[in-house]
Amino acid sequence: MPAVAAPLISSVQKLVLYETRARYFLVGSNPAETKYRVLKIDRTEPKDLVIIDDKHVYTQQEVRELLGRLDLGNRTKIGQKGSSGLSRAVSAFGIVGFVRFLEGYYIVLITKRRKMADIGGHAIYKIEDTNMIYIPNDSVRVTHPDEARYLRIFQNVDLSSNFYFSYSYDLSHSLQYNLTVLRMPLETLKTETTQTRQESFDIFEDEGLSTQGGSGVFGICSKPYEKYVWNGKLLEAVKNTVHRDWLLYIIHGFCGQSKLLIYGRPIYVTLIARRSSKFAGTRFLKRGANCEGDVANEVETEQILYDASVMSFSAGSYSSYVQVRGSVPLYWSQDISTMMPKPPITLDQADPFAHVAALHFDQMLQRFGSPIIILNLVKEREKRKHERILSEELVAAVTYLNQFLPPEHAIIYIPWDMAKYTKSKLCNVLDRLNVIAESVVKKTGFFVNRPDSYCSILRPDEKWNELGGCVVSTGRLQTGVLRTNCVDCLDRTNTAQFMVGKCALAYQLYSLGLIDKPNLQFDTDAVRLFEELYEDHGDTLSLQYGGSQLVHRVKTYRKIAPWTQHSKDIMQTLSRYYSNAFSDADRQDSINLFLGVFKPSDGKPHLWELPTDFYLHHKNTLSLSQTRQSYTYWWTTDVLNYLPLPFDEVTSAENRRKLTVKKFHKYEEEIDIHNEFFRPYELSSFDETFCLAMTNSTRDFMPKNVGIDPSPFTVRKPDETGKSVLGNKNNREEAVLQRKTAASAPPPPSEEAVSSSSEDDSGTDKEDEGAVSQRSTPVKVTDTGDNTKITENVVQSTKDVYGVNLSDIPSEDDLAIYARFVQLGQSQHKQDKGSQQFSSKHHLDRVINLIPISSFSQDNIYEVQPPRADRKSVEIFHAHIQAGRGNMQPPGKDDFLMYREYIRNRYM
Repeated sequence: MPAVAAPLISSVQKLVLYETRARYFLVGSNPAETKYRVLKIDRTEPKDLVIIDDKHVYTQQEVRELLGRLDLGNRTKIGQKGSSGLSRAVSAFGIVGFVRFLEGYYIVLITKRRKMADIGGHAIYKIEDTNMIYIPNDSVRVTHPDEARYLRIFQNVDLSSNFYFSYSYDLSHSLQYNLTVLRMPLETLKTETTQTRQESFDIFEDEGLSTQGGSGVFGICSKPYEKYVWNGKLLEAVKNTVHRDWLLYIIHGFCGQSKLLIYGRPIYVTLIARRSSKFAGTRFLKRGANCEGDVANEVETEQILYDASVMSFSAGSYSSYVQVRGSVPLYWSQDISTMMPKPPITLDQADPFAHVAALHFDQMLQRFGSPIIILNLVKEREKRKHERILSEELVAAVTYLNQFLPPEHAIIYIPWDMAKYTKSKLCNVLDRLNVIAESVVKKTGFFVNRPDSYCSILRPDEKWNELGGCVVSTGRLQTGVLRTNCVDCLDRTNTAQFMVGKCALAYQLYSLGLIDKPNLQFDTDAVRLFEELYEDHGDTLSLQYGGSQLVHRVKTYRKIAPWTQHSKDIMQTLSRYYSNAFSDADRQDSINLFLGVFKPSDGKPHLWELPTDFYLHHKNTLSLSQTRQSYTYWWTTDVLNYLPLPFDEVTSAENRRKLTVKKFHKYEEEIDIHNEFFRPYELSSFDETFCLAMTNSTRDFMPKNVGIDPSPFTVRKPDETGKSVLGNKNNREEAVLQRKTAASAPPPPSEEAVSSSSEDDSGTDKEDEGAVSQRSTPVKVTDTGDNTKITENVVQSTKDVYGVNLSDIPSEDDLAIYARFVQLGQSQHKQDKGSQQFSSKHHLDRVINLIPISSFSQDNIYEVQPPRADRKSVEIFHAHIQAGRGNMQPPGKDDFLMYREYIRNRYM
C-alpha cells in the first residue's frame, strides 16, 4: 500500500490532576486509556512556573504503580492509611493555559465540553466549563492586595461562551489549507520526516519509522495560524518545554452544523467563524486598524459541505468557501463620551501612503491569494458627512496600492449603499446582492477536493464554465477572498455574507453532483436550513462585538418579517446602546488581560488606572521600528511569484518548517480516525449520538404532510414547513418529544427505575449534556398517565405520514395476492408434526421444525457455514473495497458507451 498522509490525533484527551503539598501531577491519556503522559508541576515556587515533562509514554499499569508510589511517599507517616499523601483534585479534557498576575501562576483546565460539529470524523468541541487552580501552596504564597481584582477581570472573559477546540483538526486554518497540506508530494514528507528524527526532543518521536516496503502513513501536524488562536499567550510559557499533545489551541467565534438530507443521503453543512485575537475588543472601543495592519472585528467565516456517508479525507467529497468581514483598514475612531447613538467618525492619523492598509492587504494576499475583493456597504449619500468619510479614504488607499500591483492581481473595490436601496420601494436589496454574489464567486471560485464530474462535461453549464479559482488535478482551489464591511460589520455585513454564501452553496452542491444546476431559491428546505445557521452565526458575532443580537435580519431585507419583529428590533437597539455605554469598557479590559496585551507587574500602573489602551495595541508609539516598509513594494517578498495561489499553501521551505511530520503504521491510534470517531471500546447510545441529535432538514424544516416531493430543493409556501419561519419553539419541542418517544419504549412507572440510570455517571469522560444539540429539549416521562397522552400525540393518520389514505377494507384482488404470498411462505417453511416421544415433564404436543431457506448450509447459534462466492462476486467486492480507500478504477470503453447512451436517452 503506498504511503499516504493523515492529520495527527492528540493522545492527551482525558486529564486528571493529582496534588501533593509540594507538586501537582497532571496525568493525561488517550480516550481508550492505553497511553499516558505525566506533567510534574512544582508548587514550592511562589512566582515562577516550573514544569517537567519526562517525555515518557506510560501504560495503564505503569501509571497506577507510579501514582501508588507517590501516594506512599507523600504520607506523613510511613504505613499510615487514614490520610492519603496523593489526592485527586479535578478531572479535565484539556489545558487552556497558564497565567500569572501579581502573585503565582494559575492553571486553567477545561472541565466540561460539548460536541458541536464533525468534519470527516474529526470532532469539534465547545468549552462548557473551566476550572482555574492556583499552583503555589499556601506556605509559600506571597499575597498581593490587587490579585483578586485581576482575577475577577480575567474571569470576565466567559470561556464557556463560544470557545472551540479540536484534538485532531486545526481550527485556525481553513479546510483548503488542511487538505492541501495532506496532499503534499511524498518526497517533501520524507524529507520532513528525516528532519523530525534529527531535531526531535521526544525519544518516542521515531516510533513506527522502520521501513517495511515503503508502507505506512505520514501523520502531519501544522503550526496554528496565530491570528485566530486565543490562548497563544497562555501557552507561551510551556510550548517549548512540553510535548505537543499537551498543547490545545482554542478559537473564538461561532461553530454550527446541520444535516441536509437529500433523499436519505446525509450532507453536513458546517459554518465556522474565527474571530481574530489581534486588535480584538468591543464595538466603539476598537475601530479601524492598528499599526500592524490588524483590523477590529475581523472574522473569517468558512462554510464547509461534505458527504457524510464517506468519512475519509482521502476518499470523501469535501468543499468549502471562505469570506472575511472586518473594520475599514484605516486609522479612525468614534468618541463615545458624548453619549450619542451615532458618535462622529474621526480620522486619527494621516496616512497618505496607505501604510496600514498595505500591511492589512499583504496579510490577506499571503493567506488567500488574489483577487482581494472589497464590498463596501457604508452610506454614500448623507446630509451630514458621516460614513462617507470612510469610503473616500478607503477608495484613495486602494487606488494608491493598485498602482504597484500587476493589473491581473489588483484589489477589486465594489461600493454599494445598502441602506439607500433598503429604503427604496422600487429596488429589491437581495436581488442586487445576488448579482454581486454571482460575480464574486465567479472570480474567487471555491474549494472542492474532487475533479469535475463527467456529467458536467457532457452537459456543461454556462455559469460553471465561467467559474474562477484554480483548477488542479485533484479538484478546485479558492483563490482570493471577499472582504465585506459596513461601519459595525454586523447587520448589513451578515446579510451580504449570507447572500454570497447562498450563491457559493449552490456551486458546492453542484460540484458534488447533488443538483443539476448551480442555483438555489428562497423558501426551500436547504436555504431555510442555511439561513438559520447564518442567523445564529450573526447573532453570536453581534453579541461578542456589539453587545446585542442582530437588529436587521435576512427577513427584514426580504420585507417578510412579521410586525412583532419591529418591536424586537427596537429592544435589540436599546440593548446594544446600553452595552456600549456602560459595560464595554470592562469587557475591553478583560480581553486585554486575557490575550496578554496588558501584563501586570509591580511598579507599573494597573490596568484600571490607564486612561486609554491605545498604546497597548499600537506598538510603534512605544518604540520605533528598525525596518521601514517600502512605499511602492508594499507586499512580502515572494508573494507575487505564486499569485493567484496563496503563499501560505504553496510548497516552499518556509512553509515546510511550519509542519511536524511523523511516520506511523496504518493502524496506529495517532492517525486512525476510524478508531477516534467510532470508539469501539466505549458503549454508545443512539439517543446521545451527535449525528441523530443535530438539526435535520427532513425533521425540522420539511412540511409534516409532504408525501409529494421530499426534495430539500423544492420551493415551499411560508406555512408549509416543519416549523414556523421564525423557529417556533413549541414545534421544535414537539418534534423532539415524538422522536424520543418513538425511539424507545415507555419507561416503567416505578420511581426506582426512573432514577437509577442517572446516578452513577461521574467518570473522567463525562461531557456536559453529551452530544445533545443546543436546539433540542429533552423530555422526561415519569408516570403512565403521561404515557397515554404521548402515545396519542405520536400516532398520526396515514395521510400525514405517507401522503396517501389507506382504505379500510382491501379489494378482492389485493386479498387474492396476499393469499398467494402466504401459500408461498407455507410451502417454503415445512412443518414437522411427527410424534416424538418426550418425558412427561417436557412433553409437547406439537413441535414445529423450520428448515432454513438461506444460502448458508449451516446457520444456527453454534455454527455458521458461509456460502461459496463465485469469482465475479469476489472481483466486485474487491473493487468496492478499493473504491472505499480512494483507489478508483478508471471506467472502460463499454462504461463510457453505456453512460453516453443513458444521457442521450434521458436528456437529449
